[in-house]
Parts: sequence; structure tokens; C-alpha cells
Amino acid sequence: MTAPLLELRDLVVRAGGRTILTVPRLALAGASTTAVLGPNGSGKSTLLRAAGALLTPERGDVLLDGAAATRADVRAATAAVLQRPLLRRASVRANVESGLRFRGIARAERRRRGEAWLERLGIGALAERPAHRLSGGEAQRVSLARALAVTPRLLLLDEPFGALDAPTRGELLADLREALAGTGTAALLVTHDRHEAAALADRVAILHGGELRQEGPAGQVLDHPADADCARILGFDNVLPGHLLGVAADEIAVPPEACGLSGSGGLSLAARLVRVIPLGPVWRVELEAEGWTVLANATNAPSAELVPGDEVELRVDPAAIREL
Repeated sequence: MTAPLLELRDLVVRAGGRTILTVPRLALAGASTTAVLGPNGSGKSTLLRAAGALLTPERGDVLLDGAAATRADVRAATAAVLQRPLLRRASVRANVESGLRFRGIARAERRRRGEAWLERLGIGALAERPAHRLSGGEAQRVSLARALAVTPRLLLLDEPFGALDAPTRGELLADLREALAGTGTAALLVTHDRHEAAALADRVAILHGGELRQEGPAGQVLDHPADADCARILGFDNVLPGHLLGVAADEIAVPPEACGLSGSGGLSLAARLVRVIPLGPVWRVELEAEGWTVLANATNAPSAELVPGDEVELRVDPAAIREL
């Protein structure tokens, strides 16, 4: 069996007198992407820094190709796109070549590799522009080009799309997916967005409160949360007792998208409308059913017809119910 590219074992990180991260085991295969999902403060960035030997854990092992690795070994194999600014007064070209210069690559080779990635990520025309004059999307492309130019075996990505608008995010996601596939570079992506994880990842890990709660193939994890906290992180906002919808399980999870106020199929539940939250063409509605709060979508009714206090019929798609 091929050893993982990078493996974390029995990792514990402490800060300020308390444990902020506990990871019994996390293995990253070569030429694959693992996404780490979790809310703010869950330990995602700490995990990324531990994986890249950018901090020293209180205990635990970092293995590279199945063997104990030094900090120098890990840093030689990885490159990071972290939440920190570029060299703002330097040009785009200088920024992209900076990692190569740090690693002692000769000037001609720096120029060749830098130009190749500038073109590959669509920013060749910006080569001489100062970094402080870039848009958010352009700056992220420069950060990615800088990291990929050093031909890392593992790319560490810390919320690389978080500050971007939807169209820019979509384009950069597609370009990054192509770059990873074309180079065979593995990636560890930390994000709070399950859609980014679904778009990029082969495997998904979920952190909550500094603990690794769930890890496995992306499709399995994203569709089958292990517990209530994982369910909420994955968009299954309704965590309810099973009896509420006639399910034998003690606890179930249902995404709001599977709940609505119209239609003839599915399960039916009497509820009271609490409030309406406009979200463009879809209204998110908060309901109360037998003392439990349920979030649902309403797409067919005008907002004027949704009056808090009204008794309504909630419809739930049974195929979307997950037992916890």
C-alpha cells in the first residue's frame, strides 16, 4: 500500500493554556485534494499551519511519505496561500518569483517559471503592475501563481476564495481545479463553504471546537453528517427529533432546501410562520412546529402572502432526511 503524502498523527496544539486543536489522524494522499470544513474558530487555520510545519504542536507526529519528517522536509514539500498580503509595493512578477528566489532558484529559471504561471492563471498582462493596484481576484491569482511556481508536492490553501464575489470565485475555482489536475499537486484546503469543498475536494474533514469530528470521501461526508454539529456545518440547518417527521431515529437533520410551503408530495407537518427572511428570488421562512424551529424555503408565494403568525402546512422531502 502506498504511504500517504502527508500524515498527521495524535496531533495536539495548545495556546493560551488551552487545547485548540486535536487530530487523532489525518492522511493526505498525493495528487488529491482534502477540504477541511468548519466555522470560524474551529481550528482550520491552525490545522493548516501544523500541516505545513508553520507552528510547533505540543505533541504529535508529522509524516512525509510514511516517514517521520523534519520541519525542513515539510517546508520543502509544501507551499502555502495564506491570509496575508502580497509584497504590496513589488510588481506582480516580483511577487510570483519571490518564492523561487527564497529557494535559491537562478534568475533565468525564476523568470521562466514565473512567466509560465502568470500566463496559466491569466495574469500575464499584469506582470509589471504593483501588487497594491490589484483587485481581490487578481491578488489571489498572484498568490496562487507564487505558490505553484515552486512546484510543491502539497499546496496549503487558507480560505483562498473567502473575500471574492461569486463570479470571481467561480472562475478561480475552475482555474485552480485545472491547475491541480494538470500538475498532480495535492492540496489541503480550509474553508467554511461546503460548495467550495464539493467543487474541489476528493475528501472532506470537518472540524468543530478544535476537534476532528468526521473525515472521509467528499460525497459521503457532504451528504451524511456524523452528528448534529457536522450537520449544521454542512447546511443541514434543521436538527430535529425523529418523531416530528415520523422517523424512528432519535435525531434527524434536514436541509432548508428540502422543506417548503407548497407541493403535494413528501411529508406534511402543521406549523406556524414566525418570520420571513428575503433572499432574492427565494424567501427563507422560520417556522415553529410542536415547539421546534424549522427553516424552510418559499419560492412560489409572494412575500405579501407570508404573514407571521399564520398557520401553514410544511412539506418535507423524505429523501433529504438524514438520521444522526
